[in-house]
Amino acid sequence: MTTDFDPIIGNWYCHMDKGQRFRVVTIDDKNETVGVQDFDGSLDEYEIETWYQLNIEPCEAPENWSGPLDVSNVEDLGTDITDTRAADWNEPLDVFAPHSDILKEE
Repeated sequence: MTTDFDPIIGNWYCHMDKGQRFRVVTIDDKNETVGVQDFDGSLDEYEIETWYQLNIEPCEAPENWSGPLDVSNVEDLGTDITDTRAADWNEPLDVFAPHSDILKEE
C-alpha cells in the first residue's frame, strides 16, 4: 500500500508494516528528499518518490516525544537562554581566548 500523505516538517507518521513512529525533520526540494528521525533518534532520508511508496499514515506523537532529543527535564525544552549576553551573539569566535592552564604542556 502507498501513501497519499505529503511530508510535513514536524509531523509524526507511523510505518503501518513496521509499527514504528517517526517525524519529518527536513524537506529538501532541490534534492527531492525527505529527512526523518525515528523515535530512538536515528536519522534517515527518503527520496520523495520513495516517500509516496511507503506504507505510512499520519499519527499522534508518542507520549514521551522528547526521547530522541535526550531531554530529561520538560523545562529544558524551552528556548530561554539565561547565560549569554546579547552582545556575545555578534562576537567573532576567536575573541574567546583559551585558558592557559588547559594548554600547559606536562
